[in-house]
Amino acid sequence: MSQITTQDEATPVLSAPGLASARLYLCTDARADRGDFAEFLRAAYAGGVDIIQLRDKNLDAGQELELLRVLRDVAGEFGKLWSVNDRADLALLSGAPVFHVGQKDLPLPGVRSLLGPSAIVGLSSHDPEQITAADADPNTDYFCVGPLWATPTKPGRAAVGLEMVEHAAALQTSKPWFAIGGIDLANVEQVVAAGASRIVVVRAITDADDPTEAARALLSRLPELG
Repeated sequence: MSQITTQDEATPVLSAPGLASARLYLCTDARADRGDFAEFLRAAYAGGVDIIQLRDKNLDAGQELELLRVLRDVAGEFGKLWSVNDRADLALLSGAPVFHVGQKDLPLPGVRSLLGPSAIVGLSSHDPEQITAADADPNTDYFCVGPLWATPTKPGRAAVGLEMVEHAAALQTSKPWFAIGGIDLANVEQVVAAGASRIVVVRAITDADDPTEAARALLSRLPELG
């Protein structure tokens, strides 16, 4: 297996303006059952996805690094962002522009110290206190609110409902935030009505027969950013 380049050798990290204009964030597994990882990434970016995160608990570190190389290269073709979940060491080694953590993962000051000021760092939040804290934390560049509906990608995580979207919207923050959890074409308009302009999806695109069209359809339901 070939080795991924280190951060110093990798494609330069994209800066926060790419985040500011992002509306559609996709999480995907390695698609091992389909064997079409690179093709899927291209199809999703072509449909307008702004950020793609590789999230697959079945991968060992070496496998994940190799797939992150593929993700990095495809993202570079489209001039888009890409993300690493949970593993700050892999984010550092791969030169990932975006790193995402949960409430029980690495402490944010340590993440910022390790990855440096140019990394875009995101945090999951699940209740009003966490949402408000994520907005105020200088170590976060964005935060996610959810899961709005129960989802198999987060087994055991209780759905928080649209009230959390309303809470985040009421903050009137300039920090980007994304609604997440079970969002698809059937309910995205409810999410927008509750106050979200940005969403994270999984199955709405990963399960689609045409990922490009699925992404375009979701984007058409999202408001333009001011």
